[in-house]
Amino acid sequence: MRTYFVAATQPNVGLTSVSLGLLRALQRRGLRVAFVKPVTKLTPESEPSVLFARDICKVANTPDPLPMSLVTQYVNGDKTDDLLEDIVSMVMSASKGCDVLVVEGMHADPSRAFIPRLSGDIARSLQAEVVLVASGADAEGIAQTQHMIAQVNRAGRHVVGVIFNRAAPGFDKEAVSAQLGGVPIWGAIEDNPVLVTPRTIDVARHLGAEIMIEGQIATRRVRDTVLAARSVSEVIARLTPGALVISAGDRDDVILATALAESNGIELAGLLLTHNSFISKRIERFGSRAFNSGLPVMRTDGDSYGTAARISRLPLAVPPDDLGRMDAVIDNMAEHLDGDAICAGLELAVSTHMSPPAFRYQLIQKARAANKRIVLPEGEEPRTIRAAVICLQKGIARCVLLGRRKVVQSVCDSLGIELPAGLEILEPEQILERYVAPMVELRKNKGLTLGQAQVALEDSVTLGTMMLAVGDVDGLVSGAIHTTASTVRPALQLIKTAPGSSIVSSCFFMLMPEQVLVYADCAINPDPTAPELAEIAKQSSDSALAFGITPKVAMISYSTGASGSGDDVEKVRAATDLAHTKWPGLVIDGPMQYDAATVPEVAAQKAPGSAVAGQATVFVFPDLNTGNTTYKAVQRSANVVSVGPMLQGLRKPVNDLSRGALVDDIVFTIALTAIQAEAMKPA
Repeated sequence: MRTYFVAATQPNVGLTSVSLGLLRALQRRGLRVAFVKPVTKLTPESEPSVLFARDICKVANTPDPLPMSLVTQYVNGDKTDDLLEDIVSMVMSASKGCDVLVVEGMHADPSRAFIPRLSGDIARSLQAEVVLVASGADAEGIAQTQHMIAQVNRAGRHVVGVIFNRAAPGFDKEAVSAQLGGVPIWGAIEDNPVLVTPRTIDVARHLGAEIMIEGQIATRRVRDTVLAARSVSEVIARLTPGALVISAGDRDDVILATALAESNGIELAGLLLTHNSFISKRIERFGSRAFNSGLPVMRTDGDSYGTAARISRLPLAVPPDDLGRMDAVIDNMAEHLDGDAICAGLELAVSTHMSPPAFRYQLIQKARAANKRIVLPEGEEPRTIRAAVICLQKGIARCVLLGRRKVVQSVCDSLGIELPAGLEILEPEQILERYVAPMVELRKNKGLTLGQAQVALEDSVTLGTMMLAVGDVDGLVSGAIHTTASTVRPALQLIKTAPGSSIVSSCFFMLMPEQVLVYADCAINPDPTAPELAEIAKQSSDSALAFGITPKVAMISYSTGASGSGDDVEKVRAATDLAHTKWPGLVIDGPMQYDAATVPEVAAQKAPGSAVAGQATVFVFPDLNTGNTTYKAVQRSANVVSVGPMLQGLRKPVNDLSRGALVDDIVFTIALTAIQAEAMKPA
């Protein structure tokens, strides 16, 4: 096992963010990674590094750190050796069976002169290689790094890499590496303003403000503060998404302008009243629509200028309960780290399991390499627009929005996002005519007329499906505001099943804490026959393989092997036998209970000698009732992310979304679709 001790060269360089970003970058490479923060200046229960490692990076066995007060007692009592023994014991227990261990160090503290020496002792005791986190904003950060490298070398340890956080634009990694004597630069992360936006609740806590109207205070973010000290016409120009308006309660004009902006769909961060003032009842009634729409309203006893100054001093550290922001910060860090340099000389984990971070990483990398054109029929829907912008920015796919450009622009304005020039928007009424004749040709056996085709193509999903049918796009994603039937029906009529397939099914990728599993069919077929169930098993095995998951297929039932009987069990048994006969290379077993498929100890009792029991990665359920119920129970009860449903068996990729899909869900589904399109490409 290789151990990295991550140390800061100076205060406030983002040690926690970078340490967790390194953890995620290693996880993305398929490595089994442990994380330890040996010492905390906070309480063990409130240390953000540990909470984020457990809740976001899913390193469940991350131990509680030792409090600094106890560490100080050890050192002052001349018991450093005992302290190091405790730390080594903690680390060894947490890192069993892992490939890499990431150890987050301590910031220097003038009141505790022993910290630099203790850091060296910990690194030496763990036989760790040192990774430095430095400021890349100016020459001082480089000078501090040179000094720290010399200190580490004198202590007999080795600096294997340096990560520069908050790097200045144009940071030259090669030149800086030369200045550091050839020490590799593992990453240079520039500031991203989006990642330092606090929530409105964070501002309220910082100020100790009274919350008068809660609204969406826990989710809205502060991108700008608007101090209402000038005329209302000057204020209006700054009422943009994410603006926190600071005003005294007697500025009725400003409060009305704020309410009007909110009522027009501009999602402000909130309204903050100063001088301990109130909104007058008359104004509150007049703007009731805005005040009941999610706009947070707070008040504080300070004056407006003093309040704005206090907000500017809000700490940059991410609060422990802001998991969404921290997840984005960690992702951004991992994106900007040099995975090849970090993993040089490291052996990849030998496992049939794929971790969720590795799955997500491979998903994005494969989608980028595929470079596919994906049509999004719900092109005026806000989440879909956000997802398309992200896909363009990250190079995941070339998205095509079907919608009116004016409406798309208006949605972007209300969301506070810039509509990229390279994002393709097609107005349905302008392109509809070119698909009428091809649709009539495809449906001539059904007697479709030109008029009927024209009416059908007024539906954006049908129009997008025709674009896919004639090869103008490589895939389609829909369902954020349409039913599954509305997405699947045009695909069955116009795309049809792939050669060799007689059924269209679906699968979900379930991102469990330790690995990714495939569940099928949880969305399409209510009660498949034994031959259909066998085909679903083969489709799901192929899907798993396409996404880097070693397929071991468990045919789920309420009994295992020959222990039970009944029509439902016999159907699963027949499906398993058919799959064995038709595809001899398929690793499949059934009927099998879920616990026998997943728990090695149960598998040893119920299905000894099975190549699947206790290690299944693909789960085929006997009917839609069982599959849909199981996936939702696991998703909600275990807080598991599910990616999908991904449709299987079509000639070209069409994928359905849940109507409750988040933006990230849509992004991942677009990536899935792009990879499917590449896999379906003729040889």
